[in-house]
Amino acid sequence: MAETLDDTTPTRRRRSDARRSIDAILNAARTVLGERPDASMEDIATTAGVTRQTVYAHFPSREALIAALIQAAGAETLAAIDAARLDTAPPVDALRQYLDISWQLIRRYPYLLAPALTRNPPGAAESHHAGTARLEELIRRGQRAGDFDRTLPATWLAEAIVGLARTAAEQVAAGRLNTGRAATLLLQSALRLCGAADARR
Repeated sequence: MAETLDDTTPTRRRRSDARRSIDAILNAARTVLGERPDASMEDIATTAGVTRQTVYAHFPSREALIAALIQAAGAETLAAIDAARLDTAPPVDALRQYLDISWQLIRRYPYLLAPALTRNPPGAAESHHAGTARLEELIRRGQRAGDFDRTLPATWLAEAIVGLARTAAEQVAAGRLNTGRAATLLLQSALRLCGAADARR
């Protein structure tokens, strides 16, 4: 028998309430863990304005919550990269755009740099692979076009660039570099690593 409006409205309301709770928890976790990577589920619940039981109802463990954060950040990055249509830009320009998008993510979500949070959480490997796969293809395209060094494997160059981005963000977090300088050094280093002709610009 088809559901009536009276039957479906409470269900929809519960789903809407659950979605709002999840969003509040994730937003709170981003803020709290960005400031204190060792923050507890209780701390996150307090910031989100919900009970600890509500947090555990949606995320059965701290690891599950962290995994959800990492997956969401990865999905956001991939969406931004795909929306930028990097495959239509010259390889060097595409690499600049890729790094800019990735850098913005790291700066927006500093918890991604906390080893205690990002050590092998569920789904992290998939997010990492998807992001580096796009970078690898960008580098291969540059190699085919003669814009990047062909003597080094694209897989190696992609992983090395990811490492450079992490190092740049860590230097900012430690107060050794400001954001602008770190972004410039990251771009220059990545271009030189790839053997781009305009790496000195």
